[in-house]
Amino acid sequence: NSDLTRSRTIGELLAPISPFDKKCGRENWTVAFAPDGSYFAWSQGHRIVKLVPWSQCLNNFSLHGTKNVANLNNSRLPRQDSDGGQKNKPREHIIDCGDIVWSLAFGSSVPEKQSRCVNIEWHRFKFGQDQLLLATGLSNGRVKIWDVYTEKLLLNLMDHAEVVRDLTFAPDGSLILVSSSRDKTLRVWDLKDDGNMIKVLRGHTNWVFGCAFSPDSSVLCSVGASKAVVAAILV
Repeated sequence: NSDLTRSRTIGELLAPISPFDKKCGRENWTVAFAPDGSYFAWSQGHRIVKLVPWSQCLNNFSLHGTKNVANLNNSRLPRQDSDGGQKNKPREHIIDCGDIVWSLAFGSSVPEKQSRCVNIEWHRFKFGQDQLLLATGLSNGRVKIWDVYTEKLLLNLMDHAEVVRDLTFAPDGSLILVSSSRDKTLRVWDLKDDGNMIKVLRGHTNWVFGCAFSPDSSVLCSVGASKAVVAAILV
């Protein structure tokens, strides 16, 4: 593919040395983009997730070329004011998840296919106020759901017994979340119903590493250490 041959590195983001756990340093376990392109998020080898406004990140790359951009604090955007002009404006910040973060996923009630269109109005999931959600899968088996703008913990899902290796939202905007775990299961959560767990999928005989929805959100395929692809029909 000619586009791939022309690809190039535009910059790097470096995680700081972990202040929490000496066994974990600067490893970057997972990354995610918000569906509307407003945020880029990555876990930094321990319990911290860094969120950076993607346009700001690109501007820093443009200014510095391919030079490592380890800290964007000097250009941090103002904090949001629920009564002022900064409400819901992307800004750089961190979320302390309380344990090592293995997986990330952004969620919204807007179908992903719409977010790829140009000049489309973006409506975030309303949970009392306009929100963009970030799901974090942790080493202790928990899945924590955060409001990206306020950094508030909205839901703490606790049914997995092992590391949550992967998270994915249904692309239809339903806010159905699927978590994949080393406990050999996938669990299906309905975030619009207070995070109610609606299904447990047990087709794997070993660790589950990841999963993906079909474009119409009706089929879920997953992979794991059992060297097989497992498909499940969810509707």
